[in-house]
Amino acid sequence: MKQHKVIAWERNGDIGVLSIDNPPGNLLEEPEFMDRKWLEECLEDKSLKAMLIKGTGRHFSAGADMKLLKKLAQDESVMMKEMAAGKDLIRFIEQMDIPVVASVSGVCFGAGLEIALACPIRICSDNALFAFPETNYGIMPGLGGTVMLSKLIGPGKAAEIILSGDILNAQQALKLRLVDYCVPANEISDFSLGYLEKLTSGRNTEVIRSVMRSLHNAQTLPFEKALEEETKLFCTLAVKSMQNEEE
Repeated sequence: MKQHKVIAWERNGDIGVLSIDNPPGNLLEEPEFMDRKWLEECLEDKSLKAMLIKGTGRHFSAGADMKLLKKLAQDESVMMKEMAAGKDLIRFIEQMDIPVVASVSGVCFGAGLEIALACPIRICSDNALFAFPETNYGIMPGLGGTVMLSKLIGPGKAAEIILSGDILNAQQALKLRLVDYCVPANEISDFSLGYLEKLTSGRNTEVIRSVMRSLHNAQTLPFEKALEEETKLFCTLAVKSMQNEEE
């Protein structure tokens, strides 16, 4: 196991497991809760097929450490720099070329929810709770939460969730499509790992990464350009597949 700031990393077969490791609430002590270069080093092994993000213990993450946030707020230029680094990290997770699952138990608030929203697949336990409580403190989500949530469920419902600061339970989150699956709390670890294993088993890493790149392109590129890039990825895979069959 590797440790950096409040993050732990380990391998489980072909799956990388990233744990927010600051119990009991798994608070994030700074916006850039881990160094991006450190994460890139963890992901260097090209045999890696997927990644799971979870919290240590009962909770996923209660979000930012408000004491630290108050210190950062004393210098706006420093805060801007720190928030930009945190947002860059979130964006990196969002654009990874392997499937990433957020496995959410307990509370998933604020920056913790922003991490979960950056993952293309979200699985929660039936005791999970979700919220953007920032407006209760006179602030707002700052690591991409307003953008990602609006994109996922629409600006109207996003405004309601963010401005109210209300807590959503697991079934409400499932209904809103904040999560893709909801399972019993005692099954979430096995279910999440099993889901990723089933998704990637028997698939070579190049196929997995090409599919994920194309899916990301669909979200970030103009429609025609995304189609063009899909064709390029398909042709590269097809040529290699046919060559392998001939050998």
